[in-house]
Amino acid sequence: MELPGLRTWVVFYLISFVVLLWAAFLSAQGAMLWVSLFLVLIIIGVNFVTVLNQVKMHAARKEFQRNLTSGFERGTDTEAKDGEEKNH
Repeated sequence: MELPGLRTWVVFYLISFVVLLWAAFLSAQGAMLWVSLFLVLIIIGVNFVTVLNQVKMHAARKEFQRNLTSGFERGTDTEAKDGEEKNH
């Protein structure tokens, strides 16, 4: 699967990692446990939705390409017959 914009993915996951570190810091301090839990749930949800959308987009692109090429044949019948005659 192609990953368009690898820099975008790197920035996305770096931001996710920073938010998770911040949530870990908040929970280690013992204060605002509900905020850290909420941040973790948001990051997991955003990552899940993002990956799911990328998989759907890849499947749609593959289906579109299959539909575009479904009417094409590699060779015509006359070319196949000429090839058989040359082999005999």
